[in-house]
Amino acid sequence: MPLQFNPVKLFAGTGTKELALKIAESYGKPLGDVTLNRFSDGEFQPSYDETVRGCDVFLIASTYQPNDNLMELLLMIDAAKRASAHYITAVVPYYGLARQDRKDKPRVAIGAKLVANLLKSAGIHRIMTMDLHAAQIQGFFDIPVDHLDGSVIFVPYIKSLGLENL
Repeated sequence: MPLQFNPVKLFAGTGTKELALKIAESYGKPLGDVTLNRFSDGEFQPSYDETVRGCDVFLIASTYQPNDNLMELLLMIDAAKRASAHYITAVVPYYGLARQDRKDKPRVAIGAKLVANLLKSAGIHRIMTMDLHAAQIQGFFDIPVDHLDGSVIFVPYIKSLGLENL
């Protein structure tokens, strides 16, 4: 019996449209359509303008300035899950609250763990992120984590420039 693959759909959060467009172009697929409805009280509601039923969905969304971007990603995950997406991967180039990765004094939160819990509870199956503040954050997830290291690409490139006074 031949392997069957689910359709892949890529969507962008509002803070990562440019990056998502480049990823979609490299992947050879168009970026999916999602609308972010804004209400008069400041609330917002993302909605997919196309079906994601049975699809492997990649949500490209940074959580920089974590409040709105993180909430937008959580709502996009929830909407994809409720629309019967087969598999949801969050592609998070910047993982907000990552500096809060341990309890370094009494009565403080561990924000990186809270974000991990929120993303998992919302419904992601996998996360791709890069250059976490501390590699231990990967252990905060009970799902697969792809932690990419930017220095693998950038260090050889910078060295290739042959700069005298780096």
